[in-house]
Amino acid sequence: MRLRIAVMACVAAIVAPAVHAEEIGSVDTAFKLIGPDHKVVVEVFDDPIVEGVSCYVSRARTGGVKGAVGLAKDPSRFSIACRQVGPIKFRQALKQQEEVFKESASFIFKKVRVVRIVDPKRNALTYLTYSDKIIDGSPDNAITAVAVLDQKIPLK
Repeated sequence: MRLRIAVMACVAAIVAPAVHAEEIGSVDTAFKLIGPDHKVVVEVFDDPIVEGVSCYVSRARTGGVKGAVGLAKDPSRFSIACRQVGPIKFRQALKQQEEVFKESASFIFKKVRVVRIVDPKRNALTYLTYSDKIIDGSPDNAITAVAVLDQKIPLK
């Protein structure tokens, strides 16, 4: 069973869109004598299929020696706000639900993920962020929505 989950995670990593977040700021939350301080970082990424929508994610990042060498496990605490930042254009028809972003939150096994879920009744794009691990994840999550007012969202 674990092998099956690991294989599915590897396939998802290959198939998932290659979206990278840009760090636009951070604040220190705890001083660490050796290594970087614990902090909250703010990152932004653009939806890879919906032009004109950007998502801002804030999340905790562990510092110290483990954080400096990439071995720390970041806490599952985050927030998300997606906004229309320009004219909305759909590069292709959207799936009802699709992962649009993922980033490592630990050395190997933990990821922060953002999933776009289309609400066709209200013509809105919702974005859900959460973290997972290969074996178990966290119920901590955050959600935001972007209303599409001038056109119908194309669904596959």
